[in-house]
Amino acid sequence: MSGTRTSGRRGAQDGAGGAAPAAVRVTFLPDGQSATAVKGTSLLDVAVEAGVAVDAPCGGQGRCGRCKVTVEGDGVAHRPSAHLSAAESEAGVALACQATLEGDAVVTVPPPRERRHRPRGHAVALPEALPLTCDWRQDPAVRMLDLDIEPPSLTDNTSDFDRLQRALLQQHDIKQIRAELPMLRRLGRDLRMANWKVKVALEMRDWVYGAYLPPRLIRVYPSVFGQRSMGAAVDLGTTSVVAYLVDFETGRVVDSESAYNKQIACGDDVISRIVYARRDGGLARLQRLAVETINELLIVLQERNRIENYEIHEVTLAGNTTMTHLLLGIDPRFLREEPYIPTISVPPGLIASELGLDANPLARVHALPCVGSYVGGDITAGVISSGLYATEKLTVFIDIGTNGEMVLGTKDWLVACACSAGPAFEGGGVGCGMRATTGAIEDVWIDSHTLEATYRTVDDAPPRGICGSGLIDLIAELFVTGVIDKGGHIRKGLATPRVRDGLGGAEYVVAWADESDDGRDVAVNESDISSLVRAKAAVYAGIALLCRSVGVALADVEQFLIGGAFGEYIDVEKAIRIGLLPDLPPERFSFLGNTSAMGAYTALVCVNSRHDVLDVAAKMTYVELSADNAFMDEYTSALFLPHTHIDAFPTVAALLAADGANGVPAKEDA
Repeated sequence: MSGTRTSGRRGAQDGAGGAAPAAVRVTFLPDGQSATAVKGTSLLDVAVEAGVAVDAPCGGQGRCGRCKVTVEGDGVAHRPSAHLSAAESEAGVALACQATLEGDAVVTVPPPRERRHRPRGHAVALPEALPLTCDWRQDPAVRMLDLDIEPPSLTDNTSDFDRLQRALLQQHDIKQIRAELPMLRRLGRDLRMANWKVKVALEMRDWVYGAYLPPRLIRVYPSVFGQRSMGAAVDLGTTSVVAYLVDFETGRVVDSESAYNKQIACGDDVISRIVYARRDGGLARLQRLAVETINELLIVLQERNRIENYEIHEVTLAGNTTMTHLLLGIDPRFLREEPYIPTISVPPGLIASELGLDANPLARVHALPCVGSYVGGDITAGVISSGLYATEKLTVFIDIGTNGEMVLGTKDWLVACACSAGPAFEGGGVGCGMRATTGAIEDVWIDSHTLEATYRTVDDAPPRGICGSGLIDLIAELFVTGVIDKGGHIRKGLATPRVRDGLGGAEYVVAWADESDDGRDVAVNESDISSLVRAKAAVYAGIALLCRSVGVALADVEQFLIGGAFGEYIDVEKAIRIGLLPDLPPERFSFLGNTSAMGAYTALVCVNSRHDVLDVAAKMTYVELSADNAFMDEYTSALFLPHTHIDAFPTVAALLAADGANGVPAKEDA
């Protein structure tokens, strides 16, 4: 791939109308992509704008040290960094986020550790399996209606729009419709090209600013063309984006597609992206990358199913509060500044052309409502699709990911909170971590006698790294076999070559270099283990504090519903062993898959669900953990395996006692 793009900030001219800032040229190897930029522009910004994949999990804050590139010549100025050794600096290695262009340059970008495969697909339910509160066949969101319109004449000079409305009343008993200016501009031509025999697409129940409006005209087609009426349900996740293509006639998902969110180039987590949005042009860039990601999915779905973009008549979208703000181009900075307030909770009625989505320009876009700064539309969608909003059982709903959100309640009341789990569950912040793509180690078993590891990888490919579910498995196995203690420290002197001293201290080798895809050992060290322990501690502390806030004991919770793409692959037993989930009977836990996408699908098919989700958002009490000292107490207690209070995990204590692991005497020795 090769090409040229222009990027960089616009410099100020002097009062006399001085010359524009000098432009410099950078070529990125090995792809040969070229870009021009204003002198002084960040090298990372140029790469992002040019579409060059530079690994920058912290969003260019200089904290992670992952955006290493090699610079040829003197065209790049860069600051020293603790993440660079003297040898690397001597060889021209720089952090892209800490480097600025001062002249023409050639920059070599190393390939990412993980290949850019699409995320795993997601199971899709039929409408009959959804908790719908309407008869979607009798009360569809969009209807396609055939009309045989009486042509105008000198004796019947009724306007084209009134003539269409008259036919709708006579043939379908629809008394009034609305049409926006873009539709009216083409209406006369469309009716005449179709020789007055048309099929019209109507949004039947348009709910804008708390009121129903008359049906809205989306498109006029010639009857002979046989257009389909389709919708798209989108889960705009921090890491991955999923789109479902839905046939309004059957209510079924006909296809789905997923991809990584292109905003990853600007940071792995929402905090990094909020920080990035404050950079010059950062907010506009993040908004564009979100739209590009969604559009690429829509284009794939259109081409694969042989439909045109104008046949997508409606879109529903669920994302966390930050993702929703970024998609709409709303500055998210106040989400991370006390008192942590979003600009909007209920997004306004939008149409596809306002956002630049590749659908019918007049397609209504319904972005699902948020609750608080870190409980967004993906969670309100999950509460709907999981059925929590309609159950009498005391339930905890959890969406585990970079941001861990949880909701406690029944159909009568709901309370929610969110905690920053960090990127460990997505494979980030870990030396050999990667997302769950081909070659990722996802299951691990360790022999308690030999301490040898057995593993399974995604697609049974040679290992390239380890993903979040694999990390949970691995740490659980290391703990119960005594390789690590309850503080996550690796015990040295064990009779196995897999425990050794590495560059980052003591480490355990999961896969040897001759087994791996790239000829490197796949190993975890104490820093990697600490990242996951902090992530699991945040989630457990959130659950515990939420229950405590309403006077409920964890043991009283009748069911735990776990959503999110990552949640599908968690082993409950091992999640309990490390203290991620409470020590309760396994039958209380259910894994539901991508509840955010399913909630968007529910709202797309069933109009009533759009009001249900508004009711859910209004009913939910949001607990801001950052303002609660009790959360830090819970978090600190959970920073051990499985927990400071081992009596809260009786099955784990029994397992350790049976094996005599981690200082717990075996039963026969006790």
